[in-house]
Amino acid sequence: MAVTKHERRLGLLQATSINMTDMVGIGPFITMPMVIGIMNGPYFLYAWLAGGLLSFVDAMVWSELGAAFPMAGGSYNFLKATYGENKWGRLLSFLFVWQTMIQAPLVIASAAIGFSAYFSYLYPLSTLQAKLMSGGVVVSIVALLYRKIEAIGKISVVLWAAVLLTLLWIIAGGIAHGNFLAPLQHINDGITLNYAFVAALGFGCVKSVYSYLGYYNVCHLGGDIVNPSKNIPRSMFFSIAGIMVLYLCMNMSVVSVIPWQQAKESQFVISLFMQKLAGPIAAKVVTGLILLVAFASVFSATLGYSRVPYAAAADGAFFKIFARLHPRGGFPYVSLLVLGGIAFIFSLLFKLSEVISAILAMRILVQFIAQAVGLILLKKKRTTVNFPYKMPFFPVPVYLAIILWACILVATGLNLFLGALIAISLGLIAYMIKARLKREWPFNTVDDFSPSIRSREGDVERSDDRG
Repeated sequence: MAVTKHERRLGLLQATSINMTDMVGIGPFITMPMVIGIMNGPYFLYAWLAGGLLSFVDAMVWSELGAAFPMAGGSYNFLKATYGENKWGRLLSFLFVWQTMIQAPLVIASAAIGFSAYFSYLYPLSTLQAKLMSGGVVVSIVALLYRKIEAIGKISVVLWAAVLLTLLWIIAGGIAHGNFLAPLQHINDGITLNYAFVAALGFGCVKSVYSYLGYYNVCHLGGDIVNPSKNIPRSMFFSIAGIMVLYLCMNMSVVSVIPWQQAKESQFVISLFMQKLAGPIAAKVVTGLILLVAFASVFSATLGYSRVPYAAAADGAFFKIFARLHPRGGFPYVSLLVLGGIAFIFSLLFKLSEVISAILAMRILVQFIAQAVGLILLKKKRTTVNFPYKMPFFPVPVYLAIILWACILVATGLNLFLGALIAISLGLIAYMIKARLKREWPFNTVDDFSPSIRSREGDVERSDDRG
């Protein structure tokens, strides 16, 4: 018999492990020298602290919305609910799916490209070989995800253990070296609080925030989470707190062994760090673990993003074929295959340096800022929506998140900002054509509220009671 709906089978442990594997990936290993180079001083640690702070603040927005609307698709549902399902919410949710079809494969491709780039420490690759390897990573991930969600939960825990093992080994190596706290003691050496420092911090945060992205992945899997009103917020805050401590300790560990002046010049800084501490064999082993972590990140990101087009299609707002579930496994296989296919093409076409900032620029406007504003609007409407998680000092964290994301957007650069606007404009044109053909808003007159999300939310609440 065909499977028609998801069952909630991922608990807090699985949700947290999926988030953390998505957050780590290849990001901190390749962006560490970038951040040090941008900040150009021992105060580069502030960029990692600022990235963690932004993630914490933004996670409050995600927690409010994720706990209130725990369904597959995450931001797709949030934008519909906050801006009105039959008016602006219809447009913004469409734009989110539109940019997801570009941005999600970019995220997947960036990790795959980073994988092949770091592999060259073990064995130098030609340009063609590197592209074939990054494409092969994407294909392997899709094959692993082509199965039931409970099996994926078990795989994610194993990969999470590999992530923790790698980071803890790096940190333990620095501690054993005996100079672990030196970077923290000298964090303010040479610092001048002026415009140049603030600008450098902003540019550094573009890279550090990239390494934190993924703390919200659990929201895209909302329909699979057991007891979502509690486990969605908890998994996000646990993930961010754990990753922030690990990132800071890893940076301190590496720079306590390799001076920051040297670290900023090395593409394989972690491998060189381990080689200096324990020799070439240990360096190769840690490189292998970093590759496993990168692979785990692609796994987690692809899992979460595959639920977005599915949710939109199941809601009638995207191509119907994306709503298909595997007849035995109950997972959105069409969405998974299409996103994986696009990511495969991107992994062959682009360089890593071209995608990191582009990923942020594309999602800040349509996703992060838009849903933060939408949360404020939704609460002002005084609707009957139940918010199981309530952020402290509302709405101060929301305004702070909007300001911080706007600063990051400016720091990505004018070209990428304009590129994001062009992508949004093309999506707007596509929506208008679609709406005209189907006689949807703004080409018809409907109420600003539709019961579909509320009725689905009622199903969620009943499911939550059983969880």
